[in-house]
Formats: sequence, C-alpha cells, structure tokens
Amino acid sequence: MAKPTMKIVRPVLTEAEKQAQALEQVKQDAAQHAEGIREALKLLQELHDSGILEALKSLIEAKEKVAKIAVGQLLRPPVTNSINNAMAAAEALAEIEPDMTKKLVGSLVQGLQQAKAGLEQDSKVGLFDLVRALQDPDINRAISFGLNLLKGMGQGLKE
Repeated sequence: MAKPTMKIVRPVLTEAEKQAQALEQVKQDAAQHAEGIREALKLLQELHDSGILEALKSLIEAKEKVAKIAVGQLLRPPVTNSINNAMAAAEALAEIEPDMTKKLVGSLVQGLQQAKAGLEQDSKVGLFDLVRALQDPDINRAISFGLNLLKGMGQGLKE
C-alpha cells in the first residue's frame, strides 16, 4: 500500500514570475477590451485638450479645501431654507391628488388665456359689471372655489 500524502508542496513563485503572470493577465484583459480602452483614451485626450482634466486634477488635489468650502456653502441659512422649502413643497405635492392638480393647472391656463384676451379689449369694469359677473356660473364657481380655499388655509393656519 502507498503512503498517504502528508505534505502538499505548492510551487513558490519568484517576484519576476509573479510580475510576468500579472503582465500576461493585463495583456489578455487589454486584448479582450481593446475597443473600450481606445474609447477611454480618446475621452481622456479630449478632456486633456479642453483643460477639464487639469481642472479635475487640481480639484482632487485640493479636495479638503473644496469640501470645506462646499460644506460651508451648504450650511448657509439661505441654502438650508431652500432645501427645507423644497422638501416641504414636495411633501405638500405628494398629498394632492394628481387629477385635481391637472384640473387646477388646466383651469389656470384657460383663465390666463381669457385674462389676456380681456386685457387686449382694454374695457373698463364698473360696479354693475361686478354684480352681473356674480350671476355668471363660471365666475361664481371660481369665487366659491377661492373662498373655500381661503377658509381651508385659515383653518390650517390656526393649527
């Protein structure tokens, strides 16, 4: 019977052999991705020619200073107020039904078109014209909407 193997001998590579293997692997990778490498080199050359590469290099070298300036700018009250306002607006828009928003915006566009046409007529509006306008169902609907909007806003402001 044969003796059991007690020790596994792994080949020990010299530093030169390791480098040769690594270089061979890089050659194979380069051959497989030759088109991508050529495109990347063209892109780098374009960035270099336009001066963007140098600017990026300087930006990276000064990363601590740039980060300090960026954080300082982001912490300014106007910027934090803008971010908070944008978040509040996004939250409010998320609560509104999309159909209602579409209808309201469509009505606003139609109203602006009618207002423009009215401006072009350049007619004077008197007190009796206002009283007669209240009898118009479209105007009455808009005024009712506005009054209910104001009532809801008032209730919201009370909270």
